[in-house]
Amino acid sequence: MEELYKKSRLYQRSVDNSLKRSIYEKIDWGNRLIGILGARGTGKTTIMLQRMREVNEKTIYFSLDDLYFSDNKLFDVLDEFQQNGGKVAFVDEVHKYPGWSAEIKTAHDLFKELKIVYSGSSIIDIYRQDGDLSRRAVQYKNYGLSFREYLHFKGVGSFSQVSLNQILTDHEELAYDLIKDFKPIEQFKKYLQKGYYPFFMESESTYLIKINQVINAIIDSDLAFEKGVDAQHRKKMKQLLYILATNVPFKPNISKLASKTGLYRSTLVKYINYLEQAGIINTITKVGKSISTLQKPDKVFLENPNLHFALDIESANWGTVRESFILNQLKNSGHEVSQPPKGDFIVNDKIVIEVGGSNKTGKQIKQIPNSFIAADDMEIGVGNKIPLWLFGFLY
Repeated sequence: MEELYKKSRLYQRSVDNSLKRSIYEKIDWGNRLIGILGARGTGKTTIMLQRMREVNEKTIYFSLDDLYFSDNKLFDVLDEFQQNGGKVAFVDEVHKYPGWSAEIKTAHDLFKELKIVYSGSSIIDIYRQDGDLSRRAVQYKNYGLSFREYLHFKGVGSFSQVSLNQILTDHEELAYDLIKDFKPIEQFKKYLQKGYYPFFMESESTYLIKINQVINAIIDSDLAFEKGVDAQHRKKMKQLLYILATNVPFKPNISKLASKTGLYRSTLVKYINYLEQAGIINTITKVGKSISTLQKPDKVFLENPNLHFALDIESANWGTVRESFILNQLKNSGHEVSQPPKGDFIVNDKIVIEVGGSNKTGKQIKQIPNSFIAADDMEIGVGNKIPLWLFGFLY
């Protein structure tokens, strides 16, 4: 236990509290059981350590992939911690410890004075765990940086979040106010290439290399703990991802994909679903079509624009980069996105968006009510033509 305490203090001292994610202020830290889930590399550990530094009670931080837990039980550690006056335990990487939810549930039910904050992979389904935490835990989803948050991290400025309705109805006024403080197009290009994961602050020169390392860690490590994933299929899953990455937006032909990867159809569809849950790809289905993990999506995109430059840097297409961006920002801010008969996306079953450059016309969506153009390379829009960068303020 002493070993864990020493590591905990080292981790606590290593974190910078000057820059916080928006989600930090949205978390109700007063709850006794809090879960923070998200894709690898999005900053879950930092959020916990920042909170740890602000708690004026006895705390501890540890990760369940620590070798200590190869011969020690999570429940026993929590028990000893609270017996010694511990008040808040920050438990990282829970998905790497079999039975974590059952032990946390027992600790939560028995130790009424103990608060537990846990973090884990976005793949975790709280309803499928051995311990039923669905009625006990308040769970939050952490995503990569929005364009708005990126500007804050870069020191450009702190800007308020705006709603989709505000963007659609007041985009000209919003853009006029914002461009007084910065040049959006210059900053937006940088964000699209190297700005989604908070670790861009560490080194931009190695940023794309680190993204590849993150992807390998997700497939080799995180997904290995998911039921139904065959460890021997890791190479095939990487092959599947490469095919998707070099052909996005991809319209899956499951038979051809199965032939190329050597995977059964059902396994292939399941792995596509896991890649989406892990934060590597985004998928959409045709509007009005029922959504099921057992059916193939109608289109596959990379989850965020930075992945285009990390996975296919030589032929990253700006058209698909733009589409990945707006789909990412819309989904991360809680909107439902589908594929419409005309246009690129339909949002919440009623708003059609066509994505393109500054010269993009509305010819394809001319007769469609509630239709808009999200145009790159323009500071201020007009009418139903909205600057693409402005959608980066949704969260």
